[in-house]
Amino acid sequence: MPTTSRERLVAAAFELFAGQGYDATTVDEIATRAGTGRSTFFRHFPTKDDVVLPDHEALLRRVDERLATASSAGLEVALREAAGIVLEHYLAEGETARTRYRLASSVPAIRDREVASVQRYVRLFGKHVHRWLDTEPDGPLRAELVASAIVIGHNHVLRQWLRGAVDDADTTRTLVDRALDHALAVLRGPAAAGAPTIVITGGERDVEQVVQQVRAALGRP
Repeated sequence: MPTTSRERLVAAAFELFAGQGYDATTVDEIATRAGTGRSTFFRHFPTKDDVVLPDHEALLRRVDERLATASSAGLEVALREAAGIVLEHYLAEGETARTRYRLASSVPAIRDREVASVQRYVRLFGKHVHRWLDTEPDGPLRAELVASAIVIGHNHVLRQWLRGAVDDADTTRTLVDRALDHALAVLRGPAAAGAPTIVITGGERDVEQVVQQVRAALGRP
């Protein structure tokens, strides 16, 4: 049950949108339903659109803080946990998030704001991945690919949950984790793209024979 004035305003807005439509609902009606005034509404939300959208500013700060603490040995864990921060926020919203998704399909202003927010997450992930990869071969390109792939993979699964195609939270987490497997393959570099080559040789061979055997296994002259 909503307890803060912000939570009451969000709940009231979604009730009114569901009952009489987004365009027909006014800020005054939302404030009245929430038991607050216009000044309270605008203290929390600059416009009516903002009462619908998630608190992306707070989410972006939390993602930024998590990525900023990552060590070189824990890059993948940090990226997975950062994406998980956003996923858990939506899962916790439950039906509110799904109602917002349905509204975005019919209200261009909300849809445009949500599309713009996606690019903010790509830029934020990109800022940190660039910091880690830019000195490596093809690092700047890989950084852009990783950042975009993380957000695309996360959102691909999130949309399935928002549409109700996937209903279980644990299944959604598993699918996001699998999507991130694909995204993070680029982080590991070209060497991780193929299966490892294993060469077994006896101790009686000299170094040059072993080198030739390895080259033959790798298909190199």
